Amino acid sequence: MKTFQKGFTLIELMIVVAIIGILAAIAIPAYQDYTIRAQVSEGLSLASDIKAGVAEYMAQTGNWPVDLVEAGLGASAVLGDKSGRYLQSLDVANGTIEVTYGKDVNSKITGEKLSIQPLVNENGDVVWQCGASIQPTGTYVNSGGQAGGGTDSNAGTTTLNDKYMPASCRSTFGGGS
Repeated sequence: MKTFQKGFTLIELMIVVAIIGILAAIAIPAYQDYTIRAQVSEGLSLASDIKAGVAEYMAQTGNWPVDLVEAGLGASAVLGDKSGRYLQSLDVANGTIEVTYGKDVNSKITGEKLSIQPLVNENGDVVWQCGASIQPTGTYVNSGGQAGGGTDSNAGTTTLNDKYMPASCRSTFGGGS
């Protein structure tokens, strides 16, 4: 008389569980990095109107704004209107925008900063240097362009890990560690 197997053996089930465990061990860290990058992008999108205010102030006065109020966002921005789900603060210091992450953000970037520094090119246009990226050629930190006349923008204090920044903000374009 023939008997038919009705189900899986213990070894087959253990192999399936091991495979699922290995896949989860690879997928979870990659997913966390992806969600952290999405949280970082919120800061960049909230800084977009500040960038416009900084560029406008520089075009009108020839100097970088020293704070959010001079950047045209008024006292209400300083009091907290300019915040998001993942941002602790957004500030301007001599034209440079400082994004500090906090609140509901992943613990790996709590308290980390991303700086967006304004530069001037030879035509007098404002060019932005984000995070740890290399300064574009033909640009100057001085709002007057080159030496003299105007104020220097702050160098910024980016502490955010390269792998969590957008590609345009990394020290090695497209890379990250």
